[in-house]
Amino acid sequence: MKSYGFIFAIFIAIGIAYFFPEGASLLPLKTITDVGIGLIFFFYGLKLAPAEFKAGLLNYRVHIIIHLTTFIVFPLLCLACLPLFDEGLASELWIALFFLGTLPSTVSSSVVMVALAKGNLPAAIFNASLSGLIGIIATPLWIGFILEKTADFDFLNVLQKLCLQIIVPLAIGLFLQRFFGNWARKYGKQLSLFDKTTIILIIYYSFSNSFSSDLLRSIQAEELLKMAVIVLVLFFVVFYGLAAVSNFIGLNTEDKITAQFCGTKKSLVHGSVMVRVIFGSSANSGLILLPIMLYHSAQLILVAWYAEKYRKRAIQPADFSS
Repeated sequence: MKSYGFIFAIFIAIGIAYFFPEGASLLPLKTITDVGIGLIFFFYGLKLAPAEFKAGLLNYRVHIIIHLTTFIVFPLLCLACLPLFDEGLASELWIALFFLGTLPSTVSSSVVMVALAKGNLPAAIFNASLSGLIGIIATPLWIGFILEKTADFDFLNVLQKLCLQIIVPLAIGLFLQRFFGNWARKYGKQLSLFDKTTIILIIYYSFSNSFSSDLLRSIQAEELLKMAVIVLVLFFVVFYGLAAVSNFIGLNTEDKITAQFCGTKKSLVHGSVMVRVIFGSSANSGLILLPIMLYHSAQLILVAWYAEKYRKRAIQPADFSS
């Protein structure tokens, strides 16, 4: 329910941005969100628990499946959706969808859902954490590869901002983890609230810019519906595809749950941060966030339902591959 409250807060922020977009210029939101991004990854580094991270290290088959799906299969599926958009590579809606496809998995909700479904928790912690680290590099690389073909995209500038806003704070957090890691994990709920507050501010700022430019008002209802259908289809294709692959290679039910839940998730936190780093304060940043917000809402509801189904499974594993 707390996760759904976060979704509700997101749509409230969008509503405020619609009726009061000038708030973005009255407050120093750019500076506030830039500092907030650095602190998110600083605390992320602090909260990484080495013991839990090491516990899932040796389960290499699950790792390979999850990260190939997250960073190769998912972007390629979004690339396959390109013919559905009339403007092709120049379509901002398709770029927004592709951006969703390149994002890493979530950390907290993936772990919580795997725990609820009685899956392989150490492997979930390892893969969710590793996915966030890989995504710091993989997402800008994918986006740079596409945007260099369609726009004046300065990858070196993005890399510089990436280092200053994400990699340096993360490295400092990892270095200080031995001293303050227990404190960060003890106050994990409070730090999570800080993360979510920062994300709400980024979403408000992004949508304020988009509404001020009338970009979002130009989107037709049919396009929004098409995007919603596409993200749902992507979820089910990946979810049941992971089930089929897990069955094929003989993973047990606990590992299969972890592969399905971690491999289908996409991180709104990383998406919101990467929008600021890659696209800056451009008017289309709100539009870029649309697919990830639709997907984030759907994945929470659907994965929670599947987690409950798995939790109630009998001794004989339930089959979710068909």
